[in-house]
Amino acid sequence: MPDQRDTVLIEQARIQRMRLGSALLYGRIEERRTVNDHMRRLVASLIVAAVACAVCVGVSFVLQLLSAQPQSAPAPTHAAVVSIHPEEPRA
Repeated sequence: MPDQRDTVLIEQARIQRMRLGSALLYGRIEERRTVNDHMRRLVASLIVAAVACAVCVGVSFVLQLLSAQPQSAPAPTHAAVVSIHPEEPRA
């Protein structure tokens, strides 16, 4: 009979340790999260992921448009500009 008491005592200690560990990880039973809280987190995560994807697609689209534009010729410098006035006669 003493073996059973020891076994019962060891089993009770193990159950108590499991309960304490659960309380440490998840809080008291009243404070534990419900399925509704998890669904809110899931929906919020999906919304954040969709916004992040939309931003990435938008940035990629704008960069593609900017790279597809033809490069304009560089503006001439002041020394290279030759002005010809129509009223001045050419020699």
